[in-house]
Amino acid sequence: MEQSSASEPTIDDLRRCIHAAETPALLMLVAHLTDDAEVLRPDWRPKPELLPAGGLTPDVESQIRALCLEKLEPLLPTMGTWPQRPSPAVLTAISDWALGSTDEKNVPLLHAAFVPPGVDERAPRWTKDDIAADRSMRVAIIGAGLSGLMAGLRMKQAGIDFTIIEKGDDLGGTWYENTYPDCRIDVHSYIYTYSFYPYDWPSYFCRQDVIFDYLRSFAEEHGLVDHIVLNTEVTAANWDDESQLWTVETIDDHGGERADEYDIVVSAVGQLNRPLIPAIEGLDTFAGPAFHTAQWDHSVDFAGKRVALIGTGASGVQVGPALARQADELVIFQRTAPFLQPTPELRRDLPEEERWLLRNIPLYRSYYRFSIFLPRAIGRLAAATIDPDYPPTERAVSAVNEQLRVLLTDYLLGQVEDRPDLAEKIIPDYPPGAKRIIRDDGTWIETLKRDNVQLVADGVERVDETGVWTADGEHIPVDVIVFATGFKASDFLMPMKVTGRGGKDLHETWGIDACAYFGIAVPDFPNMFCLYGPNTGLLLHGNVVFFLECQTVYLLSAIKTLLETGHRAMSLRHDVFEEYQEEVTEESGKRVWGWSKTHSWYQNAEGRSTIMWPLTAHRYVEGTRAAEPEHYELT
Repeated sequence: MEQSSASEPTIDDLRRCIHAAETPALLMLVAHLTDDAEVLRPDWRPKPELLPAGGLTPDVESQIRALCLEKLEPLLPTMGTWPQRPSPAVLTAISDWALGSTDEKNVPLLHAAFVPPGVDERAPRWTKDDIAADRSMRVAIIGAGLSGLMAGLRMKQAGIDFTIIEKGDDLGGTWYENTYPDCRIDVHSYIYTYSFYPYDWPSYFCRQDVIFDYLRSFAEEHGLVDHIVLNTEVTAANWDDESQLWTVETIDDHGGERADEYDIVVSAVGQLNRPLIPAIEGLDTFAGPAFHTAQWDHSVDFAGKRVALIGTGASGVQVGPALARQADELVIFQRTAPFLQPTPELRRDLPEEERWLLRNIPLYRSYYRFSIFLPRAIGRLAAATIDPDYPPTERAVSAVNEQLRVLLTDYLLGQVEDRPDLAEKIIPDYPPGAKRIIRDDGTWIETLKRDNVQLVADGVERVDETGVWTADGEHIPVDVIVFATGFKASDFLMPMKVTGRGGKDLHETWGIDACAYFGIAVPDFPNMFCLYGPNTGLLLHGNVVFFLECQTVYLLSAIKTLLETGHRAMSLRHDVFEEYQEEVTEESGKRVWGWSKTHSWYQNAEGRSTIMWPLTAHRYVEGTRAAEPEHYELT
């Protein structure tokens, strides 16, 4: 959904707004338009960890903006004829300049990551009728969140009959279900978008309702709403070896059951869709309201109440400050302290002048987005990588990881110089990256320092009718319990029963260690594809929406293979899967989330990570470029 101005941008508009521009994106734009990388001066190089901001002095940034304005003014009237893409040499120079250097193997990733305005480069360039007009093909997409809607669009573009089955009463997935106070995205809004569908984001990190509106607009504009069946949960999907079809069993909110046949099943259920409430002794005896952040009870009035918040992960850090402002007292139960990433703009709106530039200079927006994406895709995996010669400990796993620890620890300690009693409680006892690093603008520590807030760094032992008992035997009376305890992220495709070739049960096959080829395909489960499946989670080295777009490229390539060859089914070869699984398992052990023994939702019950992508982003781009027919048994 493009929100544009009523008239063409003028030089006066540019002069009025350029002071709000981020200098790295401006310099990239000028290098692009002049096809000259000389403007990318070494002394103007941004700090990669601060992108899209440059992190330079105000005087230097003013100098940069003045030069860029001088270069852009004569070009603005010809904006409609600007080249969409930079030359390969300039694109590589941009990356070298922004990151210090770029490995040649990352060049394909750069080209995939830079998105020209108004271009959907990963859309299928074919339709079913072009290839096999007489063949029927039905696709079931399970879930109407970010990935399900994306899959639906690709099916529509390819002229394939599809149905999106959604258990909730509206689309949006996690951005419909999570409505707790101050729920927001923790990656920059401008890369939490489909690359080809821009939006006039009002904030650097937008709230839940804004993201939901974006997804709603996307679905409506692309004609997806009529393909969504709401209030309907998939209970089972069964492959029939004889008919070579999937039977998808569903139940609606009135108890109505039905079974429908499909050629292809796409699981778009995500990883963060089943709330986890710990099995705490006595919880059922508690007399007051008790609920999970993903099942927020909007009828509860916290005024005058003593509230327990259990959990200090991403949702706990977001909702805690709001609870502290509403409740009479807030008791926060923390199992492990979180690392916080300094993000001053976390709760800020974008200045109107910056939004004008992003709306009206599409190539500036492309480089703004690219400058955010670039360090995440290429520059940060080293900080999460084990160095066996360091040697790794539960403090840090490498010299780079130690540098990150010092940076994040100094940020925390600098906020509690006046509260030494908090210092020990807020410093994590695990290496950075073993758990999610949470964005923060200082609000969390400010909340912990409030007079009406108590931080309990002790385990919850049990609950009784009136409150919570800690592992140390202290009873803390509370009126309300809020669980910010995350999701059953490792329980992929649960609670569906999925049966493949020869009656093979998917969850029995997986056991505790779910795995799919690039998170997408599983042997013996023909014509079944996952989006945001096992080992596609990201920490420091990618972007979930970018990976999702790669996954749908692979999905459409597989469907095209079936149409072109005339085969009814394709099943991933065991040897291809086993080679991939061995690589992912080995590489996961080299990353901090696979090495550390601290408890994390990145790990399953045995401490192994089936969540995170342990390889580089460029490896994912290359691996999902196409579903290679030789990797499959075609039936």
